[in-house]
Amino acid sequence: MIWPAVIVLGLVRFSLAIPLARRWDDVTVKHSWVELPRGWEYHSSAPVDHKFDMRIALKENGIDALIANLWETSDPNHARYGQHLSPAEAEALVAPHPDSRNAVDAWLEHHGIFPENIVYSTGGGEWVTIRVSVAEAERMLHTKYNVYHHPSSSERVVRAMSYSLPRELHNHIDMVTPTTYFSTTRSMRATSFLEPAAQATPKIHEFNVAAPPPSSCGGSTVTIACLRNLYNTAGYSPKATPVNQLGVVGYLGEYANRADLQSFFKTYRPDAVGSKYQTVLVNGGGDDQSQPGMEANLDIQYATGMSFPTPNIYYSTGGSPPFTPDSLTPENTNEPYFDWLKYILNTTNIPQTISTSYGDNEQSVPQDYAVKVCKMFAHLGSIGTTVFFSSGDNGSAQSVHLRSNTHANKLLSVGGGDCLSNDGTNTTRFQPSFPASCPWVTAVGGTTRSNPEVAINFSGGGFSRYFAQPSYQAKAVSKYLPSLGSTNSGLYSSSGRAYPDVSAQASGYQVVINGTVQSVGGTSASAPTVAAVFSLVNDVRLAADKPSLGFVNPLIYSNPSAFNDIVSGSNPGCGTNGFSAVPGWDPVCN
Repeated sequence: MIWPAVIVLGLVRFSLAIPLARRWDDVTVKHSWVELPRGWEYHSSAPVDHKFDMRIALKENGIDALIANLWETSDPNHARYGQHLSPAEAEALVAPHPDSRNAVDAWLEHHGIFPENIVYSTGGGEWVTIRVSVAEAERMLHTKYNVYHHPSSSERVVRAMSYSLPRELHNHIDMVTPTTYFSTTRSMRATSFLEPAAQATPKIHEFNVAAPPPSSCGGSTVTIACLRNLYNTAGYSPKATPVNQLGVVGYLGEYANRADLQSFFKTYRPDAVGSKYQTVLVNGGGDDQSQPGMEANLDIQYATGMSFPTPNIYYSTGGSPPFTPDSLTPENTNEPYFDWLKYILNTTNIPQTISTSYGDNEQSVPQDYAVKVCKMFAHLGSIGTTVFFSSGDNGSAQSVHLRSNTHANKLLSVGGGDCLSNDGTNTTRFQPSFPASCPWVTAVGGTTRSNPEVAINFSGGGFSRYFAQPSYQAKAVSKYLPSLGSTNSGLYSSSGRAYPDVSAQASGYQVVINGTVQSVGGTSASAPTVAAVFSLVNDVRLAADKPSLGFVNPLIYSNPSAFNDIVSGSNPGCGTNGFSAVPGWDPVCN
């Protein structure tokens, strides 16, 4: 029998459609929550016609080679130390394999999304952005989107409790967002707080161990003069200012105020009066000079004051707007870290040193999200940038901006919130902080007092449950663990990435806010101070025609005698005394 051509073609299409459909219907879970992340409440079902930008991160084909290169160029004992990749070389290593793009394109076409409706972008790897409705996203990801409310920040977001991908795509896609990461740039935590005017005499962690406590650190305050003397940088004049830069990343609608900076300079750094910092707006970030931010002012005043006249850049990173249930307009789905990282990795002007003073409990961040972000920090390190994060004060599961001294003394430095796991078992565990727990950033803890300097009781520290312990700190950590014995058994993961890596004074910082001097504490104060000191070290190197430091953790752990060893104090929390400072490294203040 001779079949009509149209019937033959129809049968061919039918026979091809079955395996193609099965190809995309064979799905497995990519990430799932057992319970709703703490601090969030179910509000309502998401409107099916609400539209948003879905972003798909493709796997980096050469990420193993990039990290292997980073190990070599950051090891001070390696012949390739300091030989950082160029941005183009690094970008080539994090590009996806062609098979990954082809597979994702075929999947999108299966769902009626064609190339002309897809935006491809780079920045820490390749990203695919598509505009979809809630109904389309639910079909593609085999999930259910709802509106969730975060009472303490009044934030509402459209998120899911789980999402799935075709089995085939798990080898090609790192993650899809927005899905199960609930935090936004307004619900995440800053790591600073206002203090009463009077505090115990503070002293910042010093890199010059032999330096005596300067008279400018007396009383109850920490100032630029105090820190410059303690760090032995008061006599140094930066020489590489045409090329060296220090970056400060801001979130939460925090704006650094120029008038406050000049007032700060007049009192604490007179030779810097008239100097300015640059503000870069990222993804809708603002620069409202009528609303000076405590965190932003703290960061920029001490970063610029310590590093003057090194050029400073303040990155004001925008947050997602509140979700309005009856609005069908596309939503800005900005999330912490990703948007800034994508921006900075796509620009040609990347500072050699960057400081950030924000974080979340690690367990509140989906592991696929955390791993992707951490790899992007490795990307920054591979091209010669040093990234500092405050280790966290971890006294609340919510964003807290004003705390009394009594409250500050109750901060849970080894566990945020109620210290309970979110795996459905409600097990008491120490809660590490992310991104401080990422092995490719340098986590900064906190100290206080002088002669001797001691760990401050809210200094965040501990061990990651997401990231394995890197080799650069294995020797130091192995010497510490036996001192614990059975103390805190079961509350932490001894094989995880340990932090902090270095520490600095974290109490009594004098900050000008809206024309008034306020006393501010937190590891948010420690991070920009340490970043500024390392920026000055970069200045020395660049002025001598040497490369920037880049990722510094192997250098830090290879030279413990270069740092003041803090041997007393602890970071209590979760109903325990937490960890205690001992000779050598410890998860309190390094």
